[in-house]
Amino acid sequence: MPGDLVKQIISSVVFSFLGLILFGISFLIIKLILPFSLRKEIEEDQNTALGIMIGSVIIGLSMIISAAIKG
Repeated sequence: MPGDLVKQIISSVVFSFLGLILFGISFLIIKLILPFSLRKEIEEDQNTALGIMIGSVIIGLSMIISAAIKG
């Protein structure tokens, strides 16, 4: 049985890194698609609505990636 545990741990680590990579790529695509500077709008202009929207997108992407990895 210890072999099964090791396989599950390795599988979890690999899928975690895969999920992080997919999440990063998705966030970069969102950043490239937007017609304005995301950093400027949130940090300098204090655009709270945009911060909430981007946070929602991040949570949604995370849930989709998690469900895809979980199977």
